[in-house]
Amino acid sequence: MSTPVVTRFAPSPTGFLHIGGARTALFNWLFARHHGGTFLLRIEDTDRLRSTPEATQAILDGLDWLGLDHDGAAISQFERAPRHADVAQQMLDSGRAYKCFATQDEIQTFRDTAKAEGRSTLFHSPWRDADPASHPDAPYVVRIKAPRDGATVIHDTVQGDVTIRNDQLDDMVLLRSDGTPVYMLAVAVDDHDMGVTHVIRGDDHLNNAARQMMIYDAMGWPLPVYAHIPLIHGTDGKKLSKRHGALGVEEYRAMGYPATGLRNYLARLGWSHGDDEFFTDSQAREWFGLDGIGKSPARLDFKKLDNLSGQHISSTDDAALLHDLQGFLSATGQPPLSTEKAALLEQGLYCLKERAKTYPELIEKAQFIMADRPIVPDEKATEHLDDVSRRILQELTPHLQTATWDRDSLEATANQFAADQGMKFGKLAGPLRAALAGRSATPSVFDMMLVLGQAETLARLTDAAQGGG
Repeated sequence: MSTPVVTRFAPSPTGFLHIGGARTALFNWLFARHHGGTFLLRIEDTDRLRSTPEATQAILDGLDWLGLDHDGAAISQFERAPRHADVAQQMLDSGRAYKCFATQDEIQTFRDTAKAEGRSTLFHSPWRDADPASHPDAPYVVRIKAPRDGATVIHDTVQGDVTIRNDQLDDMVLLRSDGTPVYMLAVAVDDHDMGVTHVIRGDDHLNNAARQMMIYDAMGWPLPVYAHIPLIHGTDGKKLSKRHGALGVEEYRAMGYPATGLRNYLARLGWSHGDDEFFTDSQAREWFGLDGIGKSPARLDFKKLDNLSGQHISSTDDAALLHDLQGFLSATGQPPLSTEKAALLEQGLYCLKERAKTYPELIEKAQFIMADRPIVPDEKATEHLDDVSRRILQELTPHLQTATWDRDSLEATANQFAADQGMKFGKLAGPLRAALAGRSATPSVFDMMLVLGQAETLARLTDAAQGGG
């Protein structure tokens, strides 16, 4: 592209970072990074009653956790109100806007009459072409002069050309009677002043584009490229709501999804690159383009999220995965791993991360590492520690004391012992799992032995054989 790409994410700080907003931010971030451009963050905090510092911080924290770094400082829309009012004044001076002194009662009367007569209820102000000399000394709003005939065409990269008849557009208010700018004016001015070249946002803003284009036209500004992406729906095809599950990014973090997996999944919600499902961040940045965004709403599917999440956990470097696990524990208010447990866990990740879809699943599989002696078996594991099993463990222990501590030797020793006892190894595995982990479902007993080491393994077997579990 000849013009450097500039995108923006512009959330309202009135609550958590919604999963739909996170996807919008991701698409803007990917598009900017793909083109070597700029990704900006604007906090649309003009609603002073609902905007809170806590919500702003939640948005910043959510973007930080997702790894969506923005360029430069976040911009406050509220702080730019004087600039928005100045643009409205420029439109007044050029005759592209006007002062409207109509009261709310007059506007309502107009609409009631129009409805009764079967006419359009769009308000047509009598002040649009009034002589300024006739203006009363009374409160007024500033309205833009919308085109009365013809049509406005939104050239949208995703939706195609969208045509809106101009007789469906009213003379939008730019400044309220107290002189404060409306949201629609603020967005257009900010996008222009920030140099935004591509407005990538949800298709619930599609109609807003026609209104904002009036401001661009009145000011003689070049239009940005619009790309309105379909919203995310639940599995039932309805607009995403609380009944479909987690809505805020912090909830997905608390459930233990890795940021890499959530990024991958969100990228696939409405965008595709061939048949690729699993991909890295670098691949996403290399492949991403607006032409890959579909027109149909994407559906939230936790099974697909789980699948991608598991693939990212299994493909993450052990040291990086341990770091992410520590971050998860901290974010969810859980105590950090001790130095000893962290070292053991990193050593054991090779046999834990293959089938774990979330961090809590991974931690559960690592129970044999997390637990301290004496191991307390759960109900199912207790069934494998009857008197006969305890005796077997007691007899096995001396063989392990003299075994070479590598996988081949441990397997050979255990299998030979089982054969000497006239049993298959499977009969021995249950008591070993119960003794080493206190669980009936665990990683391979040999992996557990290797991770725990000879001394700890023998100590746990001795505890179980003596009934100390």
